[in-house]
Amino acid sequence: MDILGKIVKHKEKEVAERKGLYPIKLLEQSIYFETPAISLQQYIKRPDKSGVIAEIKRKSPSKGDINPYLSVERTSIGYMQAGASALSVLTDNTFFGGSSEDLTTARKFNFCPILRKDFVIDEYQLIEAKSIGADAVLLIAAILDPVKLKSLCDAAHALQLEVLLEVHDEEELQANLEAIPDVIGVNNRNLKTFEVSTELSKRLIQLIPDNFTKVSESGIDTPTTAADLRACGFDGFLIGELFMRSGRPEHTAMEFVKELNRLERKNKAHVIL
Repeated sequence: MDILGKIVKHKEKEVAERKGLYPIKLLEQSIYFETPAISLQQYIKRPDKSGVIAEIKRKSPSKGDINPYLSVERTSIGYMQAGASALSVLTDNTFFGGSSEDLTTARKFNFCPILRKDFVIDEYQLIEAKSIGADAVLLIAAILDPVKLKSLCDAAHALQLEVLLEVHDEEELQANLEAIPDVIGVNNRNLKTFEVSTELSKRLIQLIPDNFTKVSESGIDTPTTAADLRACGFDGFLIGELFMRSGRPEHTAMEFVKELNRLERKNKAHVIL
């Protein structure tokens, strides 16, 4: 069984346990449950923002510890001050060292869209996401068949949560367009080899209809890469490890956004000339 299969199998057990510990009626009593969501897709496209979805990730199965002792309060506030469009918070504990409390902390200190990044396989997790203050959820095509994914997408929308659909190849993209997610994210990481190439994003964007908000994920390690992807038609970029490996993730994010803005001003000036 590959790592993704192990994660899903563990998630099935975890969700069953959480249903017993935190019944839906209890989750619906959260102060966040009736709070209107902040639109991820709108913030990604805001002209005064960078399009960067800045991620909080303590560790990963492939890289081990990345930034296990980070301050969610300081980092999330710093990300938004740097010009990020939104936050992505890993809430999986076993494989990524995150927690629901990380997202709720980020929610407490920031008025911006927050994506709950986890391995969603059950509608219960959508209700849970709403209860902890998320505005959007990640649905991964690689772990859901198209019928299940559409069902979860519809359920998320009923809860006023937006959906970022993550795809890794042409087949996943074409099979799930009818789910009508709010944002389509192309993950440049090969789930079998863990190799990363932004050429995948450049290839798949030609197949994504114009009415979808488009985000490139993984392998965006320089502002030049981001500017290049923007020129190809991407609205945003999900960036985590590049920032997280820094002792001051928020400072690295600020320098990244500053240089990205400079490059884009330069590119626009070149087009005008």
